[in-house]
Amino acid sequence: MPQDEPRNEVVIAGRYRLGKRLGRGGMGTVWRASDELLGRAVAVKELHVGEGKETTGALREARTVAQIKHPHVVVVHDVVEDDGRPYIVMELVEGGSLADRLTGRGPLDAGEAARVGLALLGALSAAHERGVLHRDVKPANVLMEAGTGRVVLTDFGIARLAGSTTISETGAFVGSPEYTSPERMQGAAAGPASDLWSLGVLLCAALTGESPFHRDSLGGVLHAVVYDEIRPPVQAGPLTPLVRGLLERDPDRRLGVAEAQRMLSAYVTTGSLPLLGRPPAPGPAGPAPAGYSPTERATAQTGPARPPNQRAGLRAGLVAGLVAVAVIGGVTVTSLLSRSTGDGGRPAARDDHPATSPGAVTPAAGSPGASTATATATVTAPAPTRPAPGTPAATRPVPAGYRTVADPEGFSLAVPQGFQRTTDDQRVFYVSPDGAFRIGIKVKPSSPGGPLAAMRQSDADGPSTNPGYRDDTIVPTTHDGLPAALWEFTWNGFSAAEGARHTFDLCWDRDGRMYDVWVSAPVGRLTQARAYFDTALDSFVPGA
Repeated sequence: MPQDEPRNEVVIAGRYRLGKRLGRGGMGTVWRASDELLGRAVAVKELHVGEGKETTGALREARTVAQIKHPHVVVVHDVVEDDGRPYIVMELVEGGSLADRLTGRGPLDAGEAARVGLALLGALSAAHERGVLHRDVKPANVLMEAGTGRVVLTDFGIARLAGSTTISETGAFVGSPEYTSPERMQGAAAGPASDLWSLGVLLCAALTGESPFHRDSLGGVLHAVVYDEIRPPVQAGPLTPLVRGLLERDPDRRLGVAEAQRMLSAYVTTGSLPLLGRPPAPGPAGPAPAGYSPTERATAQTGPARPPNQRAGLRAGLVAGLVAVAVIGGVTVTSLLSRSTGDGGRPAARDDHPATSPGAVTPAAGSPGASTATATATVTAPAPTRPAPGTPAATRPVPAGYRTVADPEGFSLAVPQGFQRTTDDQRVFYVSPDGAFRIGIKVKPSSPGGPLAAMRQSDADGPSTNPGYRDDTIVPTTHDGLPAALWEFTWNGFSAAEGARHTFDLCWDRDGRMYDVWVSAPVGRLTQARAYFDTALDSFVPGA
């Protein structure tokens, strides 16, 4: 008999008569069925598990999932065992999956993606409160009910209780690699943050039609998830800060359920994404600087970038738990920030001539150069929650490894130990000893149109002043409650030896003046660069 033909002769648990097969995955087969006791249509999932303890464990976990009550979680009516095989009896959701929707009608717009994301956050929150992880959040496991548009998270078939081991208990890959978090890739114990990473990937897929980590091989997928630079799709538009926060590789800094719900709820209601409010939990590099907001988890880090032994641990976990992936050696590149926009939008003289420009620093001897630069830039969320305007610099906590400087130009901020001050005729720089990182500050009178107009003008001039100018984004935001704009872009540097760089730049107006603070860094060292940028903004006090 063909597999999709009805199995009307099969009745399980003396009650559920199986009908047409609805789908089949690695963990089970789903059948349309009739509940002959209550006279209703249901879906029955036949779990693909072994015998003995494995079956007992599957049933126990299924019963735990059945306790999750939420409008966006598929309703589990019953958990039964028939002829030694476990079955889950669920509500029948008439309608296709999100994967079907993307295939048949194309990507969602930002508003619809936000609605789907908000529904899934509610479902995940309810599951996590019960100590249950889904571990396979992907478009195929999201149902879109016909007629009502209800979004339903289903297929908790590989769900595990929080704290259990992750990738493979029997040597097989559990879950969908393109939607699996980096910590699970290395074989670490999964937590609720792993599901949130998967949600971030799902949102990217919903907006574009494809996972950003799709590659032609499993090894390529694993490398992309763990090592490749992460750039949210341009289709994310106003949802970009949310996506960035969810796709933070460090689970301790990843955007949490509550804050993501607050953001999406506001967006669905008002059409705009709010700023973020509460500080993240301390990460492995040490306590986060005061004033960090949750989306700073997207790339913020208060200490040095992930140390080599942690990178080695990731690679070892991949090889031991999954497949041997040949990792192409990365290239570290150095360069200089070209300009600032504090003069009302006209680019300042670029600091690309060390012999003549006081603002230029030559990369340290022995610094690696770049060959071809193909990595995309990691960009992060705008406008962290800052200390209240006017807070004295002396009262603002300084992170470990930083020092507060009172600059002769009339401001103060925290810079990393070892950074040296230099200036040109318009700007002040604090530069790392190897020349790779630059913190720039410029203060000018406010310009017509404010920060957003200034950034847009500089963006328009970008291709003529920055070789290889690309991946540019401008986001209107606020800083200390004042009008501001965040500008990010990637460029090639002014020589092959400098290589590809990325710039984070925030300017804002206050009391008739425009303040501009930026950081420029090699594309391979953006986590550290973003930490410098965030700390500079959090600690900046004008008029010091």
